[in-house]
Amino acid sequence: MLGRIKAILKQNGYTLYTEPYRLNIVGLRNDSIIPNRFDDEIHVFYTKQDGSWNYHIWPATTDPGTFWLNNPSYEQGTAILAQGQYLDSYAIGKHKGLYDSLIQNRPVTVIRDYDRDALLDFYNGERQTGNFGINIHRAESSGSTKLINKYSAGCQVFQDAHDFEQFMVLCEQHRRLYGNSFTYALGDFRSMRRVTVKRVIAALSVSAAMALGWMVFTD
Repeated sequence: MLGRIKAILKQNGYTLYTEPYRLNIVGLRNDSIIPNRFDDEIHVFYTKQDGSWNYHIWPATTDPGTFWLNNPSYEQGTAILAQGQYLDSYAIGKHKGLYDSLIQNRPVTVIRDYDRDALLDFYNGERQTGNFGINIHRAESSGSTKLINKYSAGCQVFQDAHDFEQFMVLCEQHRRLYGNSFTYALGDFRSMRRVTVKRVIAALSVSAAMALGWMVFTD
């Protein structure tokens, strides 16, 4: 899995950090358009002093919940974070003034879901770039949250409070070493499947070439 995530970053020309304990934070969006479920993932990985990789996968949502889709706080519609890598766009700060999380502090691009229904619309809304408070935070303060509901109006939200605590420990370590600046990338599971298919095709091509070479050699 880690190899495929790194391949997606490389394929898209995204930055991959290899300094010890400098975090790579990647959200992977499920291809489902059904809202209000924590069916996405946040992947965090970094090298250790010996050059080996540590890798975490946590359930999350990268999409807004049904409440905000039906009741957008912006006239243009509820924000859905667009795929891409947002360099140095996050810093540790207080989410709504309540608890430490990663706070958006540079522009990101969102898609405005304007039709006010309970389905996620990734393609037809207006794209906007700016500071919209698209933070990375948790849902309930303890335990695992079943439904997104009001916990995301476009934010990237951890389903489980303990997972989020682990994440913030890593963020604090990153801040001590590299300052209060974090990069976030968002992709989708379809990208992972495309990478896998390409690798399979490449492997089959190599196998076929080797087989052909062996046949020519033995003739």
